[in-house]
Amino acid sequence: MGLAAGPAPAQRAHGRDRPAPHRRRPHGIRARLGVRHPDRPGAAARRHASPAETLSALRHPRASARDRRRPGCRQLRRPHPSAHRPRDRRRIPRIRAQRGRADRIRARPGGGTPRRRCDQRGQPVKIKRLRIAGFGPYKNEQVIDFERFDADGIFLITGKTGAGKSSILDAVCFALYGSVPRYEGTESPLRSDHCDPDDLTFVELEFGLNESDYRIYRTPRYEKAKKRGVGTTMSPPDARLDIRDLPGEPGAPGGWRSVAAKPVDVGNELSRILPLKQDQFLQVILLAQNRFQRFLLARTDDRRGVLRTLFGTARFEHLDLELINRRKGLDDEVLSVRQSLAGLATTASRQLQPAGASGLPVVPEVLDRGWFTDALVHLDDSLAHAVDAAERCTAALDAATAKLQSDEELRGRQERRAAAHTAWTVLDGREPGVTADRAAVQAANRAARVWPALQAWQEADAALEPALAAEQLAREAWRAFQADPAATETAANLTVVSEDLLGRLGSLNDVALAEKQLPGIEGEIALLQTDLDRQAAAVLETQSRLEELPERLDAVDVELAEAALGAAREPEARARLERLQAALAASDEVRRLDADLSAAHLADAVSAGENTAAAVHYQTLVDRRLAGHAVELASNLLPGLPCEVCGSTVHPAPATGDDEPVTEADIVAARLRLKTGQARLEQTHAGIGTVATRLAEARVRAGDRDTEQLGADLAVAEETLAAAGSAGLREKSLGQDRSRLRAELDAAVRTLSGLRSTRDEVAAQLAERRSARLAIDDRVELQRGDFASVGCRVDRLHAELAAARTLDEALGLSREHRSVLQAADASVQSQLVREGFADEANAVSAHRAEADVRQLDERIRSHDDEVAAARSVLAEPSLAGLPADLLDLAPARDAVAGAAAERDAALAARGSLGERVAVMAGLVADARAHFDAGDELLSRQAQVRELSAAVHGDEPNTKRMRLETYVLAAQLEQIIAAANNRLRTMTGSRYTLEHDDSVQYRGSQSGLGLMIRDAHTGRARPTHSLSGGETFLASLALALGLAEVVSNQAGGIALDTLFVDEGFGSLDSATLETAMSTLDGLRAGGRTIGLISHVDSMKEQIPAKLVITVSPQGYSEIGDVVVSG
Repeated sequence: MGLAAGPAPAQRAHGRDRPAPHRRRPHGIRARLGVRHPDRPGAAARRHASPAETLSALRHPRASARDRRRPGCRQLRRPHPSAHRPRDRRRIPRIRAQRGRADRIRARPGGGTPRRRCDQRGQPVKIKRLRIAGFGPYKNEQVIDFERFDADGIFLITGKTGAGKSSILDAVCFALYGSVPRYEGTESPLRSDHCDPDDLTFVELEFGLNESDYRIYRTPRYEKAKKRGVGTTMSPPDARLDIRDLPGEPGAPGGWRSVAAKPVDVGNELSRILPLKQDQFLQVILLAQNRFQRFLLARTDDRRGVLRTLFGTARFEHLDLELINRRKGLDDEVLSVRQSLAGLATTASRQLQPAGASGLPVVPEVLDRGWFTDALVHLDDSLAHAVDAAERCTAALDAATAKLQSDEELRGRQERRAAAHTAWTVLDGREPGVTADRAAVQAANRAARVWPALQAWQEADAALEPALAAEQLAREAWRAFQADPAATETAANLTVVSEDLLGRLGSLNDVALAEKQLPGIEGEIALLQTDLDRQAAAVLETQSRLEELPERLDAVDVELAEAALGAAREPEARARLERLQAALAASDEVRRLDADLSAAHLADAVSAGENTAAAVHYQTLVDRRLAGHAVELASNLLPGLPCEVCGSTVHPAPATGDDEPVTEADIVAARLRLKTGQARLEQTHAGIGTVATRLAEARVRAGDRDTEQLGADLAVAEETLAAAGSAGLREKSLGQDRSRLRAELDAAVRTLSGLRSTRDEVAAQLAERRSARLAIDDRVELQRGDFASVGCRVDRLHAELAAARTLDEALGLSREHRSVLQAADASVQSQLVREGFADEANAVSAHRAEADVRQLDERIRSHDDEVAAARSVLAEPSLAGLPADLLDLAPARDAVAGAAAERDAALAARGSLGERVAVMAGLVADARAHFDAGDELLSRQAQVRELSAAVHGDEPNTKRMRLETYVLAAQLEQIIAAANNRLRTMTGSRYTLEHDDSVQYRGSQSGLGLMIRDAHTGRARPTHSLSGGETFLASLALALGLAEVVSNQAGGIALDTLFVDEGFGSLDSATLETAMSTLDGLRAGGRTIGLISHVDSMKEQIPAKLVITVSPQGYSEIGDVVVSG
């Protein structure tokens, strides 16, 4: 098995010059952890791959582009089919010839697919219109219509230094994501310093996506003038998202419909509509000033951070940590198996020592299955010799025992005959009592057949009494309503009375309902009279409120603005409170887990001590039992009882010993204690690992702040959240007050104009109600009779009807119970006559419980069995003619005892060796089970260790490249492939970017390096060795390649708008022309490219311009918009 110390064979086989043997990978683990993921397509054909690639199991099963004999990254090299847009031939003369040649090639038969509109390029993203005010250097409202540049496809944003060219890009980013990248980590100075307190600050952006138009309106947090009074107040940030309705949709054709109206809702809706995060947007659409050069010159760590954010590969770091934890767990399990085998070997050597096995080592240095098997064979040989000696002694004992058994058999027949005579005499005296018991059982059986009928009669008699009582109560209730109740207390009469009562109730229902309406009519009359009296006073009150309400509305508006500012802080305060609560809970968990880990170590030490003590105790008991087996057999002998070995009941010379004998139960208990201790020790080992893992995770969640600091921060956060919550409640309350005041104002105006008409309507209603009251009074007086009201008369009739129905039901129930009682009495009398009882009392006295009857039956059967047994013994022929005197057995027993002593000694020796063989067999079985488990553990350990090392970047991973870097390297290769398509054109095929995954020096991170290959020298060199212009070209190509890959992986985003900020000034005229040609090629498919630059030649070559001017007061304005044609 190879469980000895040292590296496993699978580990030793791995080296730089020796490929690892092929073996099955743990696919289930990789699939569950997400290793088999399409984030690494095509990496199998990378230039550093070898036949024994250590990470081959992690690659995507799909073949690479090179293996499929197709050009790699085809989706990056194929031009998008798009519309051919007419261009002005006067723009960029030198580029015009190149574009014209390309267009002519496409126009030839078979020369390519004509360009169409971007219907097949995924979801097109196009910036259409921007409206800003009070933003950056722009004080007044400015509007930029980017669609005016669609025909040109490329335009220049120009102006003096500091005029606000980059601020236009800032406004686009702020509208989409609510922040500006170049102000990260600082208080964003978004509001223009030129603004007056009354000026607005906002950004409104219209963009198109997937054939839909969206409009975002967003304002930052800034101070503005109060609506009432003097001074300023803080305006909270606001946002709104609209969508343009198309013909046939809910809104009017061409109109805007609101989608979200709060910053949080707008952010959530935009994240669903636009599948680009802010970092991706800055790498795809808006290449801000100097930002796109960072990716080219960044270190590997910084480049990994950018790629991780763009492609979301943090999950591979989690996979690395989980594999490390699994490897540590398997190491602990292998060590535990080795320790267990060492303990088994020590115990086995102790079993060999009494057998004189001096030739075998006490504790082997290298354990294998053969050593345990040889030890078991040695003990088996010793046991065979002991068995032969025991058989010879047993044969001698058998002869003496046969003589003793013959004498004892004769003595036993003599004793059986005497015992049978004595039993017959006793049974004869019991016969009269048994006869009485037989008669009692017969009477009880007859009574049991009558008993069900008696119980039914008793139940019927008991049920009749409550029925008669209910009948009497119903009669008394009915007599309270009848002058002559006897004449109507029959079922037929009660039915007639009930129908009469129902008829009278029906005739009174309408009058009773009208009578119930009288209080309501009286109340209506009183209310109408009061309302009529209020009309004059209401006019004066309404006029007073019309003068007071506007002033109250102004005061509420001021308080509402202040409350809204405080309530806007609630989301941020709540998020901070939740983070602090989570960190504090994790800190408490760290303290608890620290204590749990100490307790686990202490429990492990205690378990180890108990396990050692149990092993020593078990071995001691085994040794004592083997030494005193004969004493144990003698301790179980009792006078008159047969020996377990020889069967003799005479024990003349039992073996003795000084120590207390060890029994088999003691050995079993000690073995169970040992196994329990081993299991407990394994549990404590596993518990330490579990607690340690949880502790590490809790420390990561808790961070670097202590509990006191967290508690103080939590208290501050709770106070802040409480203040924001109070402000929110105040804002809601003030909003309700404002709505209420506005409603009061509108209601007062309407009330003042309608008071006179209302007074006439109230007077007419009052007259009508008084007439209705007089009509109802006349009907009630006619129908109530001698009662106080019609309702009282109706209640009396309902009560009388209920009494009649109750009496009818009671009479029927009592008749039913009398019939049941008569039937039960007839059944009882018939059963008594059939079973021979004179009356019920005789049957009751003869009845017995089933248990009593069974007891009498058992007693009778037992007596009969004993009589038959005594007769049978006395009638046996073997008991006839026996001697009267009992035979003496002493001589035969003495002979047996001597033979038994010799046989016991031989059996003791055999039993001792048998015990040791059994113990050794158990040890060998346990050792084989440990060897089998160890083999499987070693296989799993080698697999997980190799996989973990490869994922973590250790041996045998010759590239020292972690899995996340490996995945990101594939993305980088795609980016480089897309970038080189443009860089070759811009540099005349001189420069190409290469992926550098060589091992770095001094432990630096590797795998995401970039090199630039110079075709003139044929060598690759670092990217920072490029000149300023070369750096710009390489950065621009890399940024465009990165944008293309990110857009493809963000759901097929097609870029219809692209902004590039600065960097062209470092290029010479020829290189600038090449760069401009590359940018001009991006216009294919309807794209619009916006450039920011101070280069004069670009101003001459690009006719379409957006000019930024600076006013004499210092703020900027959008000047002329120049387009071709």
